[in-house]
Amino acid sequence: MEGKCLCGAITVRTPDKKSIDACHCGMCRRWGGGPALGVSCGSNVQVDGDDKLKVYQSSDWAQRAFCGECGTHIYYKLLPTNEYFVPVGLFQDGIEFEFTEQIFIDRKPSYYEFANQTSNLTEAEIFAKFASIENT
Repeated sequence: MEGKCLCGAITVRTPDKKSIDACHCGMCRRWGGGPALGVSCGSNVQVDGDDKLKVYQSSDWAQRAFCGECGTHIYYKLLPTNEYFVPVGLFQDGIEFEFTEQIFIDRKPSYYEFANQTSNLTEAEIFAKFASIENT
């Protein structure tokens, strides 16, 4: 798949994926004004235009990147696994995605609700999952 930022300075190429997830954690909501809707792309991601890429170390385990020209969010990257989560909005070529999972569901504010049937993981369940990844 190929996606671009708003100004076109950065292009992201990822494996074909059809599943999107929502993150309701406070950082994602602060970063984007609402839940982050992303595609889990694994570690095989190519970013072109990295001279315009700005990377922010948002925690001990993750980075967030955005275009320094237009501000478009480019990725969230888990450092222990090199796994990229790319905003679904970068991909504008008519891909039929399936909304499958919501994380930090216990952190979701009450003022919005998705109607989709998804798996839902709490903050504790996510941190337990990350701990098992780091210990492998």
